[in-house]
Amino acid sequence: MRKVTKIIIHCSATFEGQDFDVNDITDWHISKGWKNCGYHYVIKLDGTVQEGRPLEEVGAHAKNHNRNSVGICYIGGLSEDRKPKDTRTQEQLISLRNLVAELLFQFPNATVRGHNQISSKACPSFDVPEWMEATGLGGYAWTGFD
Repeated sequence: MRKVTKIIIHCSATFEGQDFDVNDITDWHISKGWKNCGYHYVIKLDGTVQEGRPLEEVGAHAKNHNRNSVGICYIGGLSEDRKPKDTRTQEQLISLRNLVAELLFQFPNATVRGHNQISSKACPSFDVPEWMEATGLGGYAWTGFD
């Protein structure tokens, strides 16, 4: 297994309520000349967590940060007027928290960042450090489940 030091959260930059999945993202990424889905995980509107690129493989989701990171993408992130918006459904919120907790258990020294913290992008359309604090995952030194 490769050394993972970052978990990077993204949005698909699709409109609120429009459901897509890992197959759609894989098609989009292949059309850009990539070998497959650039994210390791995709979270659908109903909270289903789909596997994209295998964890053992370097992702293609955050320029200059792929080698040691895991990429998670939730479907959504845009309002009807094409502005960044936190469109996560209740199901996505639960799945994202659980997935991040599992990954932090697997990679206890990893930090969790939004794509916008390492690149000049609006993605993932919410404040990841604030979300980490609100979910009890913040200030992170993983010590296990309560």
